[in-house]
Amino acid sequence: MAGCTGGGLSAGESGSPGGGSSASAKYGTSPLADPDGTKPGLAPISSGKDETTAHELISKLTTKGRGPKTGYERDEFGYAWMDTADGVPLARNGCDTRNDLLKLHGKNVRFRAGSDCVVVSLTLYDPYTGKDIAWKKAKATEVQIDHVVPLSYAWQMGAARWSKEKRQRLANDVLNLLPVSGSTNSAKSDSGPASWLPPNKAIRCSYAVRFAQVALKYDLSVTGPDKSTMLRQCGA
Repeated sequence: MAGCTGGGLSAGESGSPGGGSSASAKYGTSPLADPDGTKPGLAPISSGKDETTAHELISKLTTKGRGPKTGYERDEFGYAWMDTADGVPLARNGCDTRNDLLKLHGKNVRFRAGSDCVVVSLTLYDPYTGKDIAWKKAKATEVQIDHVVPLSYAWQMGAARWSKEKRQRLANDVLNLLPVSGSTNSAKSDSGPASWLPPNKAIRCSYAVRFAQVALKYDLSVTGPDKSTMLRQCGA
């Protein structure tokens, strides 16, 4: 976990609880109440009023065909979990993006001895599956950080022509990042909503809203089938 700094614990301590969700509900925060992605969790959208608001937001998306993947490499968006992507929340705080996300969304968070950054265990409510995960760093891949709008998807929808700095922002923007089950994230791969939706049906409208929030923030189009699928998740 490069990019972390020590501090926060006295010598000899084995780690202490810290960080974690302060949300009152298990599921966290509705994306409609969290336009920056800086609050923990991803709560379902269920009221008719909120579904209407969600539908209106998704309706703002522009559509176009998905371009070729030619030239795409993960490194085109900067090295993984860099702390130096300026212009996004939590950047340059001495802790890499992955650990920032674990601290933001986890509960019962414990850190490595001598660090207030490196998370070694936590409890995570995974909105994609609707299940709790008791995670330890020894089995790191059991929790992965999902790019809601996958980087290769963004590349095909126009990011290939962006500046390096803008691509780095997308890759490290907490609005576009959620810690989830590793196997679920792997199953999603670089799919858009027409090809993949969270197994937890209760969260699908919220997922569509978050996908739309990211696309609108970065002036990304989505495919026509993706937009249609997103609208259907929110009562349309």
